[in-house]
Amino acid sequence: MTTSPLYLVIDQGGHASRAFIYNKQGEVLSQGTTPITAQTNGCESSHIEYDAVTLLQSIRTAIHEAITSPNINVTDIVAAGIATQRSNIVCWDQLTGQPLSPIISWQDRRAASWIEKFKPHQKQVHQSTGLFLSPHYGVGKLQWCYQNLPAVAEAHQNQNLYWGPMTSFLLHQLLDEKPYLIDHVNASRTLLWNLRTCDWDPLLRQLFELPHAPLPTCVANRHSFGTLTIGRHKTPMTIAIGDQSASLFSWQALQDDALYINIGTGAFIQRVIKGECTVKPNLLTSLLLQQNNTSHYALEGTINGAGSALSWIEQQLNPEDLYQQLPRWLAEEASPLLFLNGIAGVGSPYWQANFQSAFIGEGNDKQKIVAVIESIAFLLQVNIELLQQPTTNKILISGGLSQLDGLCQRIADLSGLIVQRMPACEATANGVAWLLANTDNATTWHNNKLIQSTPQNNPALSKRYQRWKIAMQQALT
Repeated sequence: MTTSPLYLVIDQGGHASRAFIYNKQGEVLSQGTTPITAQTNGCESSHIEYDAVTLLQSIRTAIHEAITSPNINVTDIVAAGIATQRSNIVCWDQLTGQPLSPIISWQDRRAASWIEKFKPHQKQVHQSTGLFLSPHYGVGKLQWCYQNLPAVAEAHQNQNLYWGPMTSFLLHQLLDEKPYLIDHVNASRTLLWNLRTCDWDPLLRQLFELPHAPLPTCVANRHSFGTLTIGRHKTPMTIAIGDQSASLFSWQALQDDALYINIGTGAFIQRVIKGECTVKPNLLTSLLLQQNNTSHYALEGTINGAGSALSWIEQQLNPEDLYQQLPRWLAEEASPLLFLNGIAGVGSPYWQANFQSAFIGEGNDKQKIVAVIESIAFLLQVNIELLQQPTTNKILISGGLSQLDGLCQRIADLSGLIVQRMPACEATANGVAWLLANTDNATTWHNNKLIQSTPQNNPALSKRYQRWKIAMQQALT
């Protein structure tokens, strides 16, 4: 039987809902995983969404699986936390709790044409929110729901409409008190939240002509959100945060001399801002954590097509045992192909929502798959070059695709930086657990031995990267 205290972590991701039980030393004692599937006509479809009831049930199923492990005593769980995809949104009925819309994914681009009309306000929006005008963020999805879903418009007319980031819906459904709250990190990915006031911005709401329905109350990431009842045991929910922000805390204390990369459905590269919150051209300014009246920010680059790009090419080619074969292919192949990766649109620093992915050159299926992986490294390198001032000395990488030695070595060779990764890839859950355990910032976990990729001279890769950059610029313009 376990010894107290224990912590429950909910990690709601693009392909699965997971629940983990951690002890005070940062060890995972049990976990539950429930796969989920986005409803789409393919990874390049502009509509990407989840059934809200199914996703909510997947979380409950994962929690049940985690807590019913024979070595877990539920009464030892002292706190719970949740991390979610940051820009997902949903609408639901205030009185019944029933969803009025699907959960629309951050990768969804159905509002691309609508958001374009606000281009003259790009500088104002970037300065206020740290974000660029993009259909990936929440405001366009909320506006689409109001304009296209009669149930949403009717609920608004009857003053029963709740809407906003997916996290708010999950907290409302999972917690006994039925709160209508949203943490600052998830609120910040809507294009409606102000970096400096840490609250909804009435000028942005007016600019985007969002119907005046109440948005959830913004609170810190460490907050008394409510009570999660597990069986008969009541557990306080004390952390809510976005997945990419949480991933940095898997490395524990924030390091401003490192670049952080987390690779899941998308890939996200962040550098902690030292001192005052700043915005820079072509990069996002992202909130990492707000607690005890202190905010921590990072500059961020976004690659939309990482794991989703690999899923896309797998659907196109249907290779046998892709994930078993991939390490060997990356070790063997110097692919002559280039892949212009626009899966779910192109993120930083190019910011083009609708972009036609394409291969340049001729090659076999294996070479195409390697070219897709290299496109992720190339997109990361473009952002690394923007984030390298002042100079950094290492890259800390996490997420599922970080387990590919061939990808990590390419990132090291292109950047000239040492790349370090942990053997385990559950960075988001680890980060939430560390925040739960560190109410006083005094606890230090023993890290697993890091796996390191040291930069090597790779002129062929560098030449492909330069060719790729030229091809991307030509395609974009």
